[in-house]
Amino acid sequence: MAEKRQSKEIGTAYEALAAEYLKGKGYRIIKQNFFTKSGEIDMIARDGAYLVFVEVKYRSSQRGGHPLEAVDIRKQKRIRRAAQYYLLRFGCPENTPCRFDVVGILQEEIIHIENAF
Repeated sequence: MAEKRQSKEIGTAYEALAAEYLKGKGYRIIKQNFFTKSGEIDMIARDGAYLVFVEVKYRSSQRGGHPLEAVDIRKQKRIRRAAQYYLLRFGCPENTPCRFDVVGILQEEIIHIENAF
């Protein structure tokens, strides 16, 4: 149980680092850790006209693969479903421009992929 709590704390710290990075690029963070029954979105932000759903992945090494590789097709589907729920829940117009970004953090390197999927 302590290991899971420590892992959650590490994830929260790196999500905060990703948020600061994106703010530095001009993003406005709207929500962090948006939960639904179908999945979680790490961060929801505005980048100009775009509503951006952001997945953050951290790895201390590449032993288990690069952090960007962790956002597989199943993860993408869960994020899409959660994003659809967010749009409906908050009454966003159907023509709201949206995109899905991924921020991968490998040790101290931050890799940001806009429109990743």
